[in-house]
Amino acid sequence: IYKLDVVTIPTNRPVARKDLNDRVYKTRRAKYKAVIAQAKEYVAQGRPVLIGTTSVEISQNLERMFIQNGIHPQVLNAKLHQREADIVAKAGQSSTVTIATNMAGRGTYIKLSQGVKDAGGRAIIGTERHESRRVDRQLRGRAGRQGDPGSSVFFVSLEDNLMRIFGSDRIAK
Repeated sequence: IYKLDVVTIPTNRPVARKDLNDRVYKTRRAKYKAVIAQAKEYVAQGRPVLIGTTSVEISQNLERMFIQNGIHPQVLNAKLHQREADIVAKAGQSSTVTIATNMAGRGTYIKLSQGVKDAGGRAIIGTERHESRRVDRQLRGRAGRQGDPGSSVFFVSLEDNLMRIFGSDRIAK
């Protein structure tokens, strides 16, 4: 933009994260059922799961759905900033589920506990695409840091705001 030179700085260690293709569902309900099923699968493998949401309301609704399905997640959002450090400290432990709004907990390194690397590393699940690709990339970047293994996947519904804007009616048919 400013006609300045750009220098690419390589990563300290090669990225080992697997970025999976988006999974698209017709309804939000189907999408959230799939998110819970995927998180249960990762927990059974011993992987910590970080679920990114776009709002505090969605994070609270998702927390209720997880509890109804027998999983008690930690929730990291703007309402709980006092407990943020404690929640982040536990987010790298085996078989934990943490639900976070996209901006919560940024800039904090989540250390993986023993055995998590062998299980596949931290699993990132995005519950919808954000208007800014930068925010989606920040969420993805919370897995596979410093050459650690990990994965990321986004679950998208045709009822999501962004999808409705870009013509999900045609796709739904």
